Parts: sequence; structure tokens; C-alpha cells
Amino acid sequence: MISPRLQSTLGCYGIVLPSLALLTLFVYLPVAWAFVGSVYEFEIGSEAQFVGFAHYAEYLWQDPTALPSLLNMLALTLIAVAVRLSFPLIVARLIYALPTERWRYVYRVIFLAPVVVPGVAIQLIWSGMIFSDAGLLNQLLEILGLAHWSRGWLADPETALLAVAAVGFPFVGGFEVLIYYAGFSSIPESVNEAAAIDGCTGWQKFFRIDIPMVLSQLKLILILTIIGGVQGFEHLFILTRGGPGFETTVPGLWMYFNAFSFQRMGYACAIGVLLFILVFGLTTLNLRYFKSSEQLQGVR
Repeated sequence: MISPRLQSTLGCYGIVLPSLALLTLFVYLPVAWAFVGSVYEFEIGSEAQFVGFAHYAEYLWQDPTALPSLLNMLALTLIAVAVRLSFPLIVARLIYALPTERWRYVYRVIFLAPVVVPGVAIQLIWSGMIFSDAGLLNQLLEILGLAHWSRGWLADPETALLAVAAVGFPFVGGFEVLIYYAGFSSIPESVNEAAAIDGCTGWQKFFRIDIPMVLSQLKLILILTIIGGVQGFEHLFILTRGGPGFETTVPGLWMYFNAFSFQRMGYACAIGVLLFILVFGLTTLNLRYFKSSEQLQGVR
């Protein structure tokens, strides 16, 4: 006869098993397939030819897009890290400082509302209504008497990458604001009262107490931003398709083109594996050396 404890344990595994099976089928197996496919030269439906590590050597040492695309990815990721660890944090702190819960709720809803807008629509709005030749930015420059500054922002090699990085201004996405707000809300009231008694207020309290208490949230946003910066390419595909030239090309976009435009599936798999290794390494370093608030309290 099965004991109640064993029965409960089997029931828990039974609940988790379907999710684990789907995760294995749609995530783990494709990742394993990419590792295997990276050592073969093949097209979809054609016979595969084993080439060993030739794809890795080609991308790292022969592909002319490798270094520019990596530098573009680095620049966009660093900008994304800077803005997502600052602007939403300040907005969340301002919302938390509101005197009544009613207004806090209202502002949380206001900043969360843009999340329901599809990302593709946002990219198209910036591309067609703001950065185009007759877009809002050029019209504003003409009104200010700076028409000589007008240009095709996404088509000019000197401004394309910065224009891509500026999409989403003022960078107060609802997701990050809510994460930071949850961190501020979890600060014990006794900590705030002690700070007030000691005369620690304003910016001094923000830097010395508030930020150390939300390091866990900062760590989470940092990890997600790095992963998104290394892997992401959808917005670049919509905005510039990597152009002009290779000015806005990133490894993820080059991987996509090789897979679905050039039919070099093995080469695309090799690029994907290299990105996986890069993300894994950066995430490991982040988890190891970026201490959360709980870890800092444990050290104390």
C-alpha cells in the first residue's frame, strides 16, 4: 500500500511532469539539435555534411561581420543596461514616495499600460512616425530652426545605431518599474523609520538605503537585459534589417539571415551556440559577483 507521503510526492511529480515534457520538447531538444547541427553543413531537406568546427573558425576568424556585429551588440547592450538600471528605478522610487496608496496604484497602471502594446507596433511607430524623413523628429528640428540637422536617422550610418538605441525613450517600461516598485515596497518600515530618525533623507537615503535594499531586483533586471541584448535582434530586423551596410547588424540578426536567407543552417547553428556560450558565461559571472540584498545581509 502506498503511504500518504509517497502518494503526495508522486502527485507533485505528476503535476510537474507535463510542463517538463513540453520544456524538453520545445526548448532542450532544439538547443541540443543546434549543438549537433553546428558541426554539419546542411540546408533544410538536404543531406548533411560533417565539417567539424569549421563553422566556428569561419565566424571567428573569416567572417567580416563578426567584429562589427559584436561591437554593435556590446554598444546596444551597455546602453540598455544603463537606461534600465536608472530611469525605471527613479520612476519607481517616485511612485513609492507618493503619499497615498490610491495615487500609487493609479501611476502603476499608467506606466504598465504601454506593456499591452505589441513590440512590433512600437518599432513601426518609431520607424515610420518619428525617425522617417518626414517624421516627428525632423519636423521638430525644422520648427526649432535646426533643419540642417534633419536626416534619415535610421538610414544614416552615423546615426543608425544611436537611433536604434533611442527607441523606447524615455525608457520607463512598465515591467522594470513594477519590479523595482515591488523591491521598494518590501523594505521594512522599521528601516525607513530608522533612516528618518538619523536624518537620512532625500538622495542620501536613496543611494545609501533604498538602492542596497533593491539589489535583488537590480540583479534580475541586469541578467534579463544582458540576455536580451545578446540574443535580441527582432527590433533591428524591423527597423533597419542590419543596415545601412552592417552598421546595425548584430550576431543574432546575422544568424537569422544565414539560416533563412542564405540557407546555411549549420553556420547559423554555430553562431547560436557561440551566443549561448556568451550568455551563459555573462550570466554566471553576474550570479557569482553581483551580490543581492539577501546575500549582503547574509555576509553581515
